[in-house]
Amino acid sequence: MIITIEISHYPLADDYEEPIMDFINRMKEHTDITMRTNATSTHLRGEISVLMPALQQEMETSFTVYGKGIFVMKVLNGCLEI
Repeated sequence: MIITIEISHYPLADDYEEPIMDFINRMKEHTDITMRTNATSTHLRGEISVLMPALQQEMETSFTVYGKGIFVMKVLNGCLEI
C-alpha cells in the first residue's frame, strides 16, 4: 500500500538547523522513498512497509543524537503527487 507523509521536525535546541538537515539527509539515503522538501515540511511517498520502518529508524537516531525534539506528521492513505 502506497502512503504519503508530510513531516516536520522541531528540535528543542538553539542550534535547530543541523538536526533538521541531518534527518532530511538520512531520509534521502532510503532510495525506495520519494522525497521532496520545502521551507516548512518534508513530503515522503512510498510503500507503508518501507516508509514506516525508515521513519522509525531515523526518528530514533535523531532522538539519540540530538536529544529532545518534536515530529509532526500527516499520513495519507494513497499517492499524493509531491
